[in-house]
Amino acid sequence: MTDDTTGLESTEPDDGAGLAAHPITARRLEKLDEIRTAGGEPFAYRFDRTALAADLHEEFADLEPGAETGKVVAVAGRVLNVRSFGKLMFPVLLDSSGRIQLFVAKNVLGTDEFDRFAYVDAGDWVGAEGEVISTKKGELSVRVASWVLLSKSLRPLPEKWHGLKDVERRYRQRYLDLIGNDEARAIAHTRARIVAELRNQFTQRGYIEVETPVLQTQAGGALARPFATHHNALDIDMYLRIATELHLKRLVVGGIERVFELGRIFRNEGVDTTHNPEFTTLEAYEAFADYGDIMELMEEVIGAVAEAATGSTRIEYAGKSLDLTPPFRRATMLDLLTDAVGKPVGFDMSLEELRELASASGIEVDEAWGKGKVIAELYEHLVEPHLWDPIFVIDHPKETSPLARVHRSDPNLTERFELFAGGMELCNAFSELIDPLDQRERFLEQAKAKAAGDDEAHPIDEDFIRALEYGMPPTGGLGIGVDRLVMLLTGQTTIREVLLFPHLKPEN
Repeated sequence: MTDDTTGLESTEPDDGAGLAAHPITARRLEKLDEIRTAGGEPFAYRFDRTALAADLHEEFADLEPGAETGKVVAVAGRVLNVRSFGKLMFPVLLDSSGRIQLFVAKNVLGTDEFDRFAYVDAGDWVGAEGEVISTKKGELSVRVASWVLLSKSLRPLPEKWHGLKDVERRYRQRYLDLIGNDEARAIAHTRARIVAELRNQFTQRGYIEVETPVLQTQAGGALARPFATHHNALDIDMYLRIATELHLKRLVVGGIERVFELGRIFRNEGVDTTHNPEFTTLEAYEAFADYGDIMELMEEVIGAVAEAATGSTRIEYAGKSLDLTPPFRRATMLDLLTDAVGKPVGFDMSLEELRELASASGIEVDEAWGKGKVIAELYEHLVEPHLWDPIFVIDHPKETSPLARVHRSDPNLTERFELFAGGMELCNAFSELIDPLDQRERFLEQAKAKAAGDDEAHPIDEDFIRALEYGMPPTGGLGIGVDRLVMLLTGQTTIREVLLFPHLKPEN
């Protein structure tokens, strides 16, 4: 009585029509009623599982065909498919660790229980108890002595249990993608290992993990457009945070000398292969350190996380090899830009010369841009697309780095780096600006940019300046793009593959 239409996406009922309007789902509703009429419960309260599929495969990897183990286990999971051969049925059960076959024999279960199992469809959750055996063909199985329906699936699974082919539907209905797509489940598990190891790398170095506000009266700490909302009780406009930086720095002022936060960030910007409006970062700050110390820290952290996620610091990404073994190359932005242009590029050039160079490179130049902004745009246009091997791009223009400390040997630059690997920016870090007078001047420059139409310019945060006026020790800080790091270590070239629920336009 199992339906054999699983896998045909065209057989799914229209969501607006209701399950009873389609013959497949209507039949499943009938089965639901029949189970209840017979005194059964199609939605169980609990089940005592004693074994996972992966553990059984590992324990009995060398079991000979036709062998019995004498070990009785209770397994539970979703039925992916059911092959029937008269008095035998062979359901495949999927649990959180993998697949295990059930061996359902009429002479073991008895006629009534065997016939009752015929009500099981692909997609149903089932619990079963029995001996671990190997079939004559060598398939590890649980020979079912008793079983229970845990949850009746009212919709058929798509694509013959091999996962969804429609990419957008995979993202919209991630639950279906996870059922049929081993890679999607593997990415979710690897992401968890990456996040755990990131947390471990910082906590074992004495960093304190904290939580800072997601709703803020000013969205600061980055150059980005925020999401706005309104707090009714306080009658004030508020913003989802675009960074955790300014609150974490306040904590350094307060004496928490090593601090980090791993959490969600929100930016009201475009969506592409490496950007999502809601994403995850790890920001960390260490008193008495500068950006050189942070570079060494990042080399150690990235190497350790790669080992934890993949077992090696040498990986394949987008069809190319990538070696994350420390140390990483270091190069200044100006040196890289000079190499790309083929002649020296720097602040000794006039603004007009830089603008002409940018225009000749296909960049639409804004009249409000100073030398630093034009240089940064040239670098992003001519250099960034060609970065592959791990590299610290150091010493960014002061104009585009309002929270970074002025370079100790060049007032046009800041002690800032971005870590690139696999063609993506993974980390942005500074020797932090701790001079409150300089910080105020930088904020004022950003205010002029905002007045000129730059809606990503940084607001003036008076309370943050006040905190700096109480004194902040020399500090090195960093921000890691966790989603991009997961992309790199799972071999994914779009951020949507590493987010369980990426943002999409409404279906209708």
